[in-house]
Amino acid sequence: MEPIAQSHRVTAEAAFDLVHAEAARLLARPGRHVLGIAGGPGAGKSTLAQELVAALGSDAAHVPMDGFHMRQEKLEALGTAADKGMPHTFEGAAFAAFLARLRDATGDEVAPDYSRRIEDVVEGAIAIPGATRLLVTEGNYLLLTSAPWRPVRRLLDVAVFLDVPRDIVQARLLKRHAAEGLFTAARNHAHVERVDLANYDLVARSRSRADIILELITTD
Repeated sequence: MEPIAQSHRVTAEAAFDLVHAEAARLLARPGRHVLGIAGGPGAGKSTLAQELVAALGSDAAHVPMDGFHMRQEKLEALGTAADKGMPHTFEGAAFAAFLARLRDATGDEVAPDYSRRIEDVVEGAIAIPGATRLLVTEGNYLLLTSAPWRPVRRLLDVAVFLDVPRDIVQARLLKRHAAEGLFTAARNHAHVERVDLANYDLVARSRSRADIILELITTD
């Protein structure tokens, strides 16, 4: 039986403090560790991860799940480009394998990232020095029980779930898609409704697998 997650209703500032305390606890132990931040699209996972890594300095590195999006050309070849962002449009098995290898690595490594400006993967975008002792990974699907995602959970020393109200997520995602100006407003609205909010609902069902659930108090 999985342990019952601790749940906290907090502001973004308090959420950072709680996650930072967990990171400090992991860093007090020998070896390399992995802290995972899960949650639906638009929950603020990347922002929290980046702020945490910046605060921890050379002790930590960001390893985003988004770096394992399928490349755009592959999605188009498969005819699944319109589904981009759904679980089957990621290289989930490759992400799990990479995280497992990285957890045990002692030498310098690089990780891929995802650019919203070009809507595609950027290989080797993130440097991970061998001396890094905490890997901060984040993504929608870290806690899913379905293949190929299930192995990811056991690689996380601590799993945090960010919970943000659905209506706020919807507004954030529409703003995010519009910011880069790559698509029409109609396309963005359709994508958010069909893909992003469906992902939000799917990911919400995995929240109980986290160690800590942070229900964020926010209006933006």
